[in-house]
Amino acid sequence: MFMRSERLFLRPAWPEDWQELLARVADEAVVRNLAKAPWPYTADDARWFASQPQDQRLPHFLITLPTRAEPARLIGCIGFAADGDEIELGYWLAREYWGQGYASEAARAVIGLARTLGYRRLVAGHFIDNPASGRVLRKVGFRPTGQIRQRFSLARGAEVASIEHELELGETCRGNDDPPLMRAA
Repeated sequence: MFMRSERLFLRPAWPEDWQELLARVADEAVVRNLAKAPWPYTADDARWFASQPQDQRLPHFLITLPTRAEPARLIGCIGFAADGDEIELGYWLAREYWGQGYASEAARAVIGLARTLGYRRLVAGHFIDNPASGRVLRKVGFRPTGQIRQRFSLARGAEVASIEHELELGETCRGNDDPPLMRAA
């Protein structure tokens, strides 16, 4: 599955992506904000991730930035995972691409896909010491649930407080101040 947004191209990972993936994610400032990535992040970790098959119901994508002069540059990853009975949105961006709107643009694209897949609700969380991720979630329409739960961070090797969010998919994904795109029945 492939998706295009205004500035980004989202595509599956391929085994040959492992080196570029490693170059982007092997940054402690990135990995410490992820629940399931180890630190240090190694070549074996990147090879494993890049070789994972796509689940059509829980797809994940490399976020790439197309350029005219060279192949699209990998800048992050975004996708869905099962969290118990819930569908969770997760993402990361390489540090040099933070603060440029790429995370929210990619999130809007996959939220649209979630609707197409028939999901009625998504959840997401961010570690309490990563408020920038919370701003991205709120920007695309997620609302804090009021719950803080302890989530294990493989990179940190410890439980870390996570602020939990939800998005009802009958609501807009443009932001909480925008009118709804459609109402759930």
